[in-house]
Amino acid sequence: MTHKIEWTEQTWNPSAGCTKISSGCKNCYAETMAFRLQAMGVEGYENGFKFNPVPSRLNDPFKRKKPTVFFVNSMSDIFHENMPEDYLNQIFNVIELTPQHTYQILTKRADKMYQYLSQRTIPKNIWLGVSVDTRKEGLPRIDLLRNLQASVLFLSVEPLLEDLGIMNLKNIDWVIVGGESGNQARPMEKDWVVNIKKQCESEDIAFFFKQWGTWGADKIKRNKKLNGKEIDGKIWQQYPEIIEQQFADV
Repeated sequence: MTHKIEWTEQTWNPSAGCTKISSGCKNCYAETMAFRLQAMGVEGYENGFKFNPVPSRLNDPFKRKKPTVFFVNSMSDIFHENMPEDYLNQIFNVIELTPQHTYQILTKRADKMYQYLSQRTIPKNIWLGVSVDTRKEGLPRIDLLRNLQASVLFLSVEPLLEDLGIMNLKNIDWVIVGGESGNQARPMEKDWVVNIKKQCESEDIAFFFKQWGTWGADKIKRNKKLNGKEIDGKIWQQYPEIIEQQFADV
């Protein structure tokens, strides 16, 4: 699927649709896109943003021989409460059978992720991440994530909706931060971003600043492209060492 996600190479959506469960979901980009895809008659979006497995996409990674970084379910959540466990098992089977690829799995449903994976050996080609938007809803997800054994554990702090304060980043390898986009976007303060950046630096954690979004560092609302990706004149887009060179070669 075509995408504009800077921190991955390809997206793989073996399911489609989702359900809003936290503050960060309010202006979900995937929901807006889902209704556009529904109007275009794209398979998997017949019911708009309603969650459903899309078996026709299950084997897509087998079709790509070149080692690729896949973001799994950019338009859904692999650990959605309506995901059939048998189908989830099939997704993980595809991952295990394609060790040449790297799979980035991101979820807001950290409890289900922990329940499913804590009793299993996690394939080495999987990176696990949780979304973090607020202290109340986002920080508890990190506590579940840090106790799983994956090659890379990462945080997607996007949209960042408030100052997260002092974070426990034990066992975390990568932190992605970004502001919200769109007409209804909520502002992000520069101090919130710098706070996270400093904590990553002190813990020697790769820090990736994706964008300011609709609101600039100067608190002015404009096209997100005009707000750019710089913090005090510098772009900070680091990757975990395990795959830094692969992205450099893209």
